[in-house]
Amino acid sequence: CDRCHDLDAPPAVRRFQILVAAMLSSQTRDEVTHAAVVRLRHHGLDPANILRTDLETLKELLKPVGFYPRKAEFLHKTCSIMLDQYNGDVPDTMQGLLALPGIGPKMAHLTMNVAWNKAEGICVDVHVDRIAVRLGWAPETPSGKKNRSPEDTRKALQEWLPRSEWMEINPLLVGLGQTICTPRAPKCGECSINHMCPSAFKQTTASPRKPSKES
Repeated sequence: CDRCHDLDAPPAVRRFQILVAAMLSSQTRDEVTHAAVVRLRHHGLDPANILRTDLETLKELLKPVGFYPRKAEFLHKTCSIMLDQYNGDVPDTMQGLLALPGIGPKMAHLTMNVAWNKAEGICVDVHVDRIAVRLGWAPETPSGKKNRSPEDTRKALQEWLPRSEWMEINPLLVGLGQTICTPRAPKCGECSINHMCPSAFKQTTASPRKPSKES
């Protein structure tokens, strides 16, 4: 979703499109998010135009994005806040982003990373969360808690991963999670780091692949 924006758009519009893609990506497949952003771009994806668009039309443009009726309302409110308080631009702080309707930590960190090129924290989506636990980089169940959240994973990663790597870890693990380290039946036999992974071949029947000399 961080690559759906128009590279030729003015910087403020480009940042807005990144924020919108992040907002729509929650509970939605990547291809569905991308298609929705493309429709919005053809319609005119800038805060003023989206605010002028009636809610029913906006819902149709977002459909079948997950929870699209509610996200259409969030988008309208976000555009109003941006125009009233930020001169039509995206907030450049975590505090400002988290104050927007429908924006959680994952979306805020992604927006800070991609839109503002600021490493305020690691963006932890389902792929990063899953792979970090499989690799033993984050605990499956944090001490003193019954359930783990993406925020637990983010904090665990940030404790040891150099800040200079915070922005790169998300696209690396997302790509791995979409192609190799999938939720079900991960392709451990095709993974170049299976010899380093404590979870390798525990969810697959593939034979181990010998590490190459470059690994």
